Amino acid sequence: MPSFTKIFAVSVALAIAIASPVFADDAKPFSDAKEINLIDLLPPPPANDSAQMKAELGEILTIQVTRTPEMEARAIADAEENVWRFSDVINDPKFTKENLPKFSAFFDRVVETEGAVVDPAKDVWKRPRPHLYSDLVKPVVPLSKSGAYPSGHTTVGTLMGIVLSNMVPEKKPAIMARAWEYGHNRIVGGIHYQTDIEAGRIAGTVIAQTIMTHADYKTEFEAAKAELRQVLGL
Repeated sequence: MPSFTKIFAVSVALAIAIASPVFADDAKPFSDAKEINLIDLLPPPPANDSAQMKAELGEILTIQVTRTPEMEARAIADAEENVWRFSDVINDPKFTKENLPKFSAFFDRVVETEGAVVDPAKDVWKRPRPHLYSDLVKPVVPLSKSGAYPSGHTTVGTLMGIVLSNMVPEKKPAIMARAWEYGHNRIVGGIHYQTDIEAGRIAGTVIAQTIMTHADYKTEFEAAKAELRQVLGL
C-alpha cells in the first residue's frame, strides 16, 4: 500500500492544482512580435529634439492646465487594462467577470497579446515618457519608465474595442468611441504623446485583423460571444 507520506503529497498536489487559478495557462497571447513586428509596420517616433516632439509636449502641458477633476478621474480609471472599462457603454449590470467566465478568459488572452506584440517595439524605440522628457509634466496616472511609443494602453483599448464591437455590433459606434477615448485619456493623464496614441490605434487594429485569422481565436471568440449575448439577452 502507498505510504501515508505519498498519499499526503498527492493530496496536497491535487488540492493545489484545483485551488490554483488557471489564468496563466488561459492567458497565453494569441500572437507575438515574431508574427506582428511593429518595427516594420510603424514609422519611428519623433526625434527628441524635433519640432513635432516640442509641439506634442505643448499639447500635454495645455491639457495639464485645462483638465477638470472629472477628466482626471476618468484618465485614472482608464489606467486599468481590462475589458470591463467598457461597462459604461455596454450598460448592463450583468456585464461582470462573475457572469461571463468564458468571455473573461478570452479577453485575458486578448490583453496579453498586446504586451507580447508591443513591448518589444517599445524596447527598441525607447521614447521617453513625457514626465521623463520634461519636468513640467505632472501625470495624474501611475508612472512608467517603459518606452512611450507606441502606447500599449491605446493598443489594447483599440484591440478590445474592435473585438467587443464584433460581438455586439448593435453598440459598435459607442464601443469604438469609448476605445478612442480610452487612448486619448493617456494624453489627458500626462503619460503619452499624441503620436503614441496614433501608433497604438494602428497597432491595435493590425493585431485584431491578424489574430482573427487564428483557429484558436475563432473558437474562443465564438464561445465568448455566445456567452455574452446570452447573458445580456441579445
